[in-house]
Amino acid sequence: MAEEVPAKGSILGKLVPARYVLAILGSIGMAIVYGLKVNLSVAMVAMLNHTAIHLMQEKATTHMISNVSTIAHDAVEECHPPGEVSNVTVKVEDGPFSWSEPLQGTLLSCYFWGYLVSQIPLAHVAENFSAKWVMLFSVAINVICTLLTPVFTSAHYGGLIVMRVLEGIGGGASFPAMHVMIASWAPPSERMVMSTIIYVGTSAGTALSILMSGVLSASLGWESIFYVMGALSCIWMALWIILIQDNPNKQRFISPEERHMITSSLGTETKVEHHPKVPWGKVFTSVPFWAILIAHTCNNFGWYMFLIEIPFYMKQVLKFNVASNAALSALPYFPMIIFSIFLGKMLDTLQSKGKISTTAARKTATSICTIIPGICLLILCFIGCRHYKAVSIMSVGIVAMGAMFSGFLSNHIDIAPNFAGTLVALTNTAATLPGIIVPIFVGFVTHGNQNIGAWRIIFGVTIVLFTLEFLVFVIFGSGAEQSWNRSGDQQEIEAKDEKTPLKDNVPIKP
Repeated sequence: MAEEVPAKGSILGKLVPARYVLAILGSIGMAIVYGLKVNLSVAMVAMLNHTAIHLMQEKATTHMISNVSTIAHDAVEECHPPGEVSNVTVKVEDGPFSWSEPLQGTLLSCYFWGYLVSQIPLAHVAENFSAKWVMLFSVAINVICTLLTPVFTSAHYGGLIVMRVLEGIGGGASFPAMHVMIASWAPPSERMVMSTIIYVGTSAGTALSILMSGVLSASLGWESIFYVMGALSCIWMALWIILIQDNPNKQRFISPEERHMITSSLGTETKVEHHPKVPWGKVFTSVPFWAILIAHTCNNFGWYMFLIEIPFYMKQVLKFNVASNAALSALPYFPMIIFSIFLGKMLDTLQSKGKISTTAARKTATSICTIIPGICLLILCFIGCRHYKAVSIMSVGIVAMGAMFSGFLSNHIDIAPNFAGTLVALTNTAATLPGIIVPIFVGFVTHGNQNIGAWRIIFGVTIVLFTLEFLVFVIFGSGAEQSWNRSGDQQEIEAKDEKTPLKDNVPIKP
């Protein structure tokens, strides 16, 4: 650990303590990473030449026999654009690229190729070197690749694949880096609040990105999405470099009182020579860890379904135009932010009053983010072309998924605070697989079959995975600290609640 630097007080005075400057900038950083991840989902609607793709599909059907597609196409209700426009010819909004559905799925999923391989090694770097600079790398590579996307895409779709893979490598660092930052900065009594503030940025970034992408593509063309959003993100990088440090002892923009309060609550007043080694064997034989991993993976299938594919459902099935599509797709993420913070604060209050245990809080939140979205998808299977009722049902499902921030997604810090970065890297790596599978799966099912019948299959698979997540986490999940968290100690410890200090001082052996 670096020598302690003089404390000069928070840059915003007593109004916003230094730890909440970190939380706010961390939230904005997560918003940037997620915003630049999802902007392609909306941009692609404007980038595609829908007329040419439709003609290609019609030609393909004359050379193949597909009983499933034929039956589904004939028997399933075909939606018209919202409003009384049955006698009006609706102009199709076409872009320059004639990419097939399978290729579209590949372009959307290739982000996760990079995301999949980068998390564990970058978590190691964040824990042992600097989480601040790992997070900066995460945002910087996303910004650079976003600005270069129009040029590389116009040259060849392979260029877009390269940019998205590189963005994924950067994006994979975000959760491990922020978990390590939380471990160094959040007093145990404020752990849930700070975690929620930081990770709710993923929802804010998603909403703003979808909304901005729709407006920009409709007014300035699809290229503007990448140029404008990439350029605006550069401001954050300057603020992060100047205002943020890895821990309170390195931060000069902090009051002496706040520094002492944080370090004394975390047990980091004295220097720690090295980070404890990860007890890999005990991690992979831990039932609560596997409960988190399975819940994270199953939930991400549903999350990416809403995040990536709902804009296509609204375009292909409900026939919304690009601007309406973007506005309606972004709508639920704003109440999701409010709901997430409210739920986190409510559960934290109930825990502090002894009304519920940490385990009960995590299971309650995880149940909300599985049961309600699952019911909403079931309703969507049968709601047909009732456009705005369908949008309302989707919105309820997306808002309910905000409970994951107070559920399994913060459970890593409960069971092993010393290895929070590594654990979230492990579970998020497994949970990346749905990000690769979902776009390819949807592209395969909807290939030449873009109607409600195909989407019923997609929604049905998602419901099954939500059910699996609910059962596994409710039965096997735990909010108690696991004995292997204290890898430097020789004797087992008793299970403790969420208020366990995030860092232990590891004794230096002579």
